Amino acid sequence: MTEQRQEETCFVRSDCSSIAGMKRFSHEAMATTFEIIVVYEDERYARQAAAAAFDEVDRLEGDLSRFVENSDISRINNLPADEPLLLGLDAFECLRISARLYAETNGAFDITIGSLLKCWRNKDGSRRTPSEDELELALQHTGTHLLELDETELTVKLTAGPVQVDFGGVGKGYAVDRAGELLREWSIDSALISGGYSSVLALDAPPGTKGWPLTLSDPADHSRILARPCLRGGALSGSGVQKGGHIISPRTGRPVEGKLAAWSSAPDAATADALSTAFMIMSPDEIKRYCTLHSDRLAMVIMQEQGEQEQKDRILHFGRWDHM
Repeated sequence: MTEQRQEETCFVRSDCSSIAGMKRFSHEAMATTFEIIVVYEDERYARQAAAAAFDEVDRLEGDLSRFVENSDISRINNLPADEPLLLGLDAFECLRISARLYAETNGAFDITIGSLLKCWRNKDGSRRTPSEDELELALQHTGTHLLELDETELTVKLTAGPVQVDFGGVGKGYAVDRAGELLREWSIDSALISGGYSSVLALDAPPGTKGWPLTLSDPADHSRILARPCLRGGALSGSGVQKGGHIISPRTGRPVEGKLAAWSSAPDAATADALSTAFMIMSPDEIKRYCTLHSDRLAMVIMQEQGEQEQKDRILHFGRWDHM
């Protein structure tokens, strides 16, 4: 959900060409390429199901994008403090998921980071360095704890405003989940759904296999393979520092240093999407504690270490990626 499409880094690749009966469909949405791979005998029916799933992704983009004038997110971003706003089911569910992950990660994942992001960018998108006063003001308007959710009324209220919400770290994963649910409704159970090159959800494994074969490689050197998981009934996501960019920590308001990329595995794509962002910000000890408390989630990060002579990378694994 970015303003314009940019060159993407490939964090998760599928290796499905050898799967018998595989059918592949793609669609441009949310400034990226969504892909659906299914194993289903009737190609015409599979194509119709994929088209319905892509229609759902398009609908969600209209509801969840901050660049659509009348979207729920745009209305939140223009909401005065202490005024309840009725939301659609999808926007409210994304807020609920985001609030849960904000609490679980001690603020490392935060959808209210919009004010901070603006501090570090000029109007033309180029990088700038904000003043201390600018950062302090932006931090005062950052924090998912500033959103008060009413699950009975499906409303959100700001305890202080304005707040700038951005679903860029969870909306794509949520759309992947909804596409998966729709395929299930069409009785297509063996499928792999990808939102760009960063969020992947696997439904049931292809017949005769233990899962959908994937490759996780170093974004800076695709020949360097980090893991080859076989995914079924779960999701993977990756995040990292793309060329010429940086990731801002909602905790400090400053760019994250010391990590090049992070991957996460979780039962659903929305959670995995958010966690790969959070793991770029959390310390290794925090990530270890998190994965210990949540045994159904995995993490992997590329740490960047400065040696005496040169810069070195170190791969940290949290959980058994080889036992997926």
